Amino acid sequence: MRKYLIYGGFLLAFLAVLSSCKKFLDVVPDNVATIDNAFTMRSQAMKFLFTCYSFMPRTGQLTDDPAMVGGDELWEIPERAAYLDLAKGFQSKVGPLGDRWTSMYQAIRDCNIFLENIDRVPDMQEVERARWIGEVKFLKAFYHFSLVRMYGPVPLIRTNLPISADVNQVKVMRDPVDSCFNYIVQLLDEAIPGLPTTIISPGTEAGRITQPIAMALKARVLVTAASPLFNGNTDQVGLNNPDGEPLFNQTYSKEKWEIAADACKKAIDMCESQGMKLYVYNPAFQQYVLTDTIETQLSIRNSVTEKWNSEIIWANTQSNTADLQRLISTWWDPRYLDGVVTRGELSPPLKIAEMFYSDHGVPINEDKTWDYTGRYALRKAGKDDRLYIRNGYTTVGLHFDREPRFYADLGFDGGIYYGQGHYDDKDDMNLFYLEGKFKQRNGKGKYGFNTVTGYYIKKLIHFQNVVNSSSDYSVVDYPYPLMRLSDLYLLYSEALNEAQGPGPEVYKYIDLVRKRAGLGTVTSSWTNYSTNPAKFTNQDGMRAIIHQERLIELAFESQRFWDLRRWKESARELNNPIKGWDLSQTTAASFYRTTVLFNQTFGTKDYFWPIADNNITTNRNLVQNLGW
Repeated sequence: MRKYLIYGGFLLAFLAVLSSCKKFLDVVPDNVATIDNAFTMRSQAMKFLFTCYSFMPRTGQLTDDPAMVGGDELWEIPERAAYLDLAKGFQSKVGPLGDRWTSMYQAIRDCNIFLENIDRVPDMQEVERARWIGEVKFLKAFYHFSLVRMYGPVPLIRTNLPISADVNQVKVMRDPVDSCFNYIVQLLDEAIPGLPTTIISPGTEAGRITQPIAMALKARVLVTAASPLFNGNTDQVGLNNPDGEPLFNQTYSKEKWEIAADACKKAIDMCESQGMKLYVYNPAFQQYVLTDTIETQLSIRNSVTEKWNSEIIWANTQSNTADLQRLISTWWDPRYLDGVVTRGELSPPLKIAEMFYSDHGVPINEDKTWDYTGRYALRKAGKDDRLYIRNGYTTVGLHFDREPRFYADLGFDGGIYYGQGHYDDKDDMNLFYLEGKFKQRNGKGKYGFNTVTGYYIKKLIHFQNVVNSSSDYSVVDYPYPLMRLSDLYLLYSEALNEAQGPGPEVYKYIDLVRKRAGLGTVTSSWTNYSTNPAKFTNQDGMRAIIHQERLIELAFESQRFWDLRRWKESARELNNPIKGWDLSQTTAASFYRTTVLFNQTFGTKDYFWPIADNNITTNRNLVQNLGW
């Protein structure tokens, strides 16, 4: 059955279709009166091109990104919560939280209008026309992919509805999920040849789509299609169209992983051919000679916060991280204790702090040399800990002997907060550190803005941000990364392991990521330190290693939320209490008692968003997701 587009919902009547076409005029830049006028000149068509870009979700923004606080990775002060209701299980089909159904179909509608009319623009070179077509086909693919990740099978909108469309054409059905992924990949394959391999003028074109971006997205799409949520998901056996057409294939396909692995490798080769590589901090412009400890931490932090660094494949220029940094940053400078410019509102739960490896590069509950049972016992930091924890400070064993990403990503009571105007790590007693107990400068009850778990995000804070006064916080802004090379490396390791089991190529790419993080290889780390030394030699064990590596490496980058879903691991991870420390206490002995903030629940129906009731009521051919 042929599927058709409608804008703003699936309507019942021809007049509504006509009305929806008129609504398009509201989003044409500079009030261009008609579609014809929008494509009479290159300058007007370019505005329409940027309109197609304008629908990009602002990933990393609390008001537009469910992956920030909609899962279990971050918790927020309840009265200021946005997507926290999603994390609490308050989703509804009446008014779905974070609903993107209408906006994404509006975006797709505009992409279709562009593609149907761009050939009419007279004053442009064919090379440029091919590039613009490639960009918009990419965007159309991305918007469809955004819908599939949220809702599962969706109606594919290959072309817009004609004005003469009748009622039956408007009442579209959902396409099977395999058809959705196939069409997304088809659009990306069509887009890639016309795209440039690199951006020549970053000052005016940074953020526009290139071949490496398109190939990396194709890799992510295919890995998602091969993952358990979409590959032989028997939980969705009852989801059928009204004509009985199944929307989920119930048969698992290993070939999907093979295809995904091939796409990942081709994307890696393309990225590396353009000079992309894992970011490593360059101290050339640093006036101090830094220790390896701090340089490794800066390699980790700056791989995200150093704008357009060598590792960034794709970043969203519409995501303003200056506001995000003010929201998540704590007030570390003791000279300005009355400051309220920073808020420190987003808090990693205790489970996230426990997720990071030991300093031997294995899970803390597997490290045979690490005291897992005594992790909540008090311990005083010594001289050897001075670049991680304030010398002489009493905290818990959990904060000692952890991997570099733990210290680069997290702020905690007694933890060193390198940079922010203090850069000489030889003068460790002059480095900023956090004090998180009750009414201390980073604790509850001091300013009204505070962590709710006892932990802060450090990873997303640029190390050169500086507090200048009680009301002035100077922020180094950067575009929020949508995909880094380390992400692509780990996707490749995952796809290869699923396709053929562990082997040298699987180890190679995960080890590249671990090396930059200051860790040994998977083989050496598990052989020498794990209570399960053969874990990496079988597919199931290596799968668990790769999954944890992704969750650590991409922490706080809006990836955990989607990864847990595609792996079908959300039901395991999001059916546990969100815990933190007892923030109302003033002594270490009382502060380091675990408290429960919320008991999360997650069911099978929660893997997909509900389609809003009004869309279902309007179009009876549109079936609701199971459980809703």
